[in-house]
Amino acid sequence: MSVLPDLHLHYVQACQNLSQPENPFIARVLQEADKNDEISTKGITLKLAGNNHLVPVPRVTDDDLGVLVSVLGQAAFVTGLDLAYNVLTDAGAKTMATFLQGNSTLRYLNLMFNDIGTSGAELIAGALHRNQSLLHLRMTGNKIGNQGGMFFASMLKTNSTLEKLDLGDCDVGLQCLIAIAIALTQNKSLKAINLNRPLLSNREEETTVHIARMLRSNSSLVELHLGKHEMKNFGVERLCEALYENSSLRYLDLSCNNITCDGVKFLGELLKRNQTLEILDLNANRIEDVGAIYLSEALVTTNRTLQALSIVSNNITGKGLVALSQAMQSNMKLSHIYIWGNKLDRNACVAFSELIETGRLQPGCTDVAPYVVDGEVLLAELSHGLGKHRFWAPRCAAVAPGAANASLEIVAVSEY
Repeated sequence: MSVLPDLHLHYVQACQNLSQPENPFIARVLQEADKNDEISTKGITLKLAGNNHLVPVPRVTDDDLGVLVSVLGQAAFVTGLDLAYNVLTDAGAKTMATFLQGNSTLRYLNLMFNDIGTSGAELIAGALHRNQSLLHLRMTGNKIGNQGGMFFASMLKTNSTLEKLDLGDCDVGLQCLIAIAIALTQNKSLKAINLNRPLLSNREEETTVHIARMLRSNSSLVELHLGKHEMKNFGVERLCEALYENSSLRYLDLSCNNITCDGVKFLGELLKRNQTLEILDLNANRIEDVGAIYLSEALVTTNRTLQALSIVSNNITGKGLVALSQAMQSNMKLSHIYIWGNKLDRNACVAFSELIETGRLQPGCTDVAPYVVDGEVLLAELSHGLGKHRFWAPRCAAVAPGAANASLEIVAVSEY
């Protein structure tokens, strides 16, 4: 570790030297960092996200970033940088790329929901061809497009350090997804990737076929997000066929697709034999009661691996929900289940109320809470779920990560 500099003092001096006005938000965060007694032993993540503030803050601009990285160049104890929800453009991406090329201590970089485009993606991906320190990169919500995604696919062929890459909501396309799938047949370091909401004009599920083919040979990927891929039962069948041969994947996100009970039948058969999958997200599909029963049968009979299941908004009635509640009575491994958005009739309300009241289902491990009106048990919604901290994170840890989000407890996705 380097000698601890006074970050705030150095920032003030850098602003003067570069004739750049101080950003009071950056100044305040650096002052807080200077007071951190553990900074030299544990390192620190500078939280400069432009959201999650009770008092509005001036968002970080390209010029602000130029001053900031000049300060961080000598601060080896800064191991994480959260710049989400700011107004950084391709010019800021160029500054960050230069910083990454010369930096050997940054482990976590969050650039989600800025204004970085294709050329900025090329610069950042280019820097990662040589960078050997960064473990986790979030580009979520930057409209880098298909070509920008291709630069990251190319980077994955050479980079052997990066463990987590988030390209969700980046407008990547078919060619990019296929290129990433091919790259991951060779890449042995990446453990988690988010490919949610690509722009696909082809409805033949070609990308799912390539991803399934990759899963047959990839032995390092632990977490895979394929939300909003317009995936149908055919695609689910291809993934399940591949996962019979995969022994590493623990978190599979298939939320917001077109999966029905026929597709869940393949997942049910997979769960009977798969010994590694711990989290399954089927949020916002249409599995209905038949699909819920397929899952419950797998959980009752042989599966003792799955720990978290999300079936939010799947048109399931009491019949399917009661079957899952009964499965939880015999399967002690399943600890987190999220059911809101289905048809919570009297039987479903009673069943889940009993699970919670007997302690089988902890209140922090589901998205419903029982209450009674005129002697009738009803369920209210809680703000828990697998995606709770995907787009935001509290500045202070008010609760244990597992109570708010199962994925953060099983596979850490917040920082490095």
